[in-house]
Amino acid sequence: MSDPIRKENPELAKVIVELRKAAREHQAPIWRAAADRLARPRHQVYPLNVGHLERLAEAKETIVVPGKLLAEGRLTKPLTIGAVSYSAEAKSKVHAAGGSALSIHEVVHSHPDGKGVRLLA
Repeated sequence: MSDPIRKENPELAKVIVELRKAAREHQAPIWRAAADRLARPRHQVYPLNVGHLERLAEAKETIVVPGKLLAEGRLTKPLTIGAVSYSAEAKSKVHAAGGSALSIHEVVHSHPDGKGVRLLA
């Protein structure tokens, strides 16, 4: 039985349900881990900066950020990033580096089994 979702944001609750469903259907533990991170209380979810992606990710990697991506730092590598939300400047930095900024929904549909996807939280 799944844990109940206690989120006031209906879009976030929908993403959590979708991630749990993808984890079950495709036996992909990465989607369950992302759903668990998003289901945490707000004070336990930390945003990620593009500068962290520059240090931690390899070029052309697919990254899932279960939260918001912020613009602090610089990004020079082309990355495919799926996040719940982006700051406007972070999205422009991702595109300027040759990458793509997608929703988590789009990443789940392009990689349903979770292979080749890395979770950074």
